[in-house]
Amino acid sequence: MIDANSSTITTIITTSKAYTFMRIISLVIMLFLSLLSSNAAFAQWHQKSFDVMGTLAHVEFWLPDTAESSTAESLIAAVEHEMQRIDQTMSPYIATSELSIINRDAATKTVAISPELFDLLTDAQDIAKLTNGMFDITYASIGYQYDYRKHQKPDQAAINNALKAINYQAVMLDKSTSSVRFANTDVKIDLGGIAKGHAVKNCISILKDASIEHALISAGGDTTLLGDRIGRPWFVGIKHPRADDKTAVQLPLSNESISTSGDYERYFIEDGVRYHHIINPKTGDSARNVVSVSIIGKNPTFVDALSTAIFVMGLQQGMALINELPEYEAIIIDNQQTLHVSTGLQQD
Repeated sequence: MIDANSSTITTIITTSKAYTFMRIISLVIMLFLSLLSSNAAFAQWHQKSFDVMGTLAHVEFWLPDTAESSTAESLIAAVEHEMQRIDQTMSPYIATSELSIINRDAATKTVAISPELFDLLTDAQDIAKLTNGMFDITYASIGYQYDYRKHQKPDQAAINNALKAINYQAVMLDKSTSSVRFANTDVKIDLGGIAKGHAVKNCISILKDASIEHALISAGGDTTLLGDRIGRPWFVGIKHPRADDKTAVQLPLSNESISTSGDYERYFIEDGVRYHHIINPKTGDSARNVVSVSIIGKNPTFVDALSTAIFVMGLQQGMALINELPEYEAIIIDNQQTLHVSTGLQQD
């Protein structure tokens, strides 16, 4: 199932540390697809890449010759609109988003929220419980003090003070009123480890509802595949964590979701130490047990969150958890850049 260090790459869906590099990758993907498809077949594939949620998103799907061109255009527009809607709802950088309103008000009063956001916060708590708090959206209580572009990080005193607010149980949900309140006045939440998976899940549902049978939706490191690529699998590449122009492994997948978390996406190095955006909620510092984690499964939302949690947990603890979850598989690259796979992948 795994073709490591392959030189033939059909499709690479990944996130790089440089945003411009992501744009180049998108163009390369489209070039390969055009070379690997006949002119007649390629005319049936419709695709678009666009900026959203602080990353590059991509939609691609197949329509029969009998479909009108306006159908493809309307589906692409619907996917793009849905991702933009979720960004407007869940971005911590948009002052009017539901998430920003929660962070502003929930420490002092109960905040009524949409059923969609309530359900996502419930999912986040379920995954926090499953991972013993290694996935914790309240990491933002210290996370907002990091600025990777400016190479800024909080000092240890600030981290120690913020740790008291990092506790997923401090996010109190009331299903009867679809509301949330924080138990601690210093609590902040961020959905960066779960929102893109949720967006991809919603967008693939849009295509399913339109009777699309072969499609790919991605947002940064989160990808969901609907069906195969007309008689052959989709090939999804996992980026080499220390070489921008290489893939560590490529995977033939169909009807699966995959999410990759890596320490190369947003980071800076100071005094030889890499500070990146995947924060260990137990320490308030960047997690450094591994360098890349990819999770494969059916649920894009859970795959997204689990890739973050397993990254924080590290190789031994993280792989032990995945091997207890038969519906998920993992590929972990450790600090020595050695690739490890879960039990289910070893059987193929």
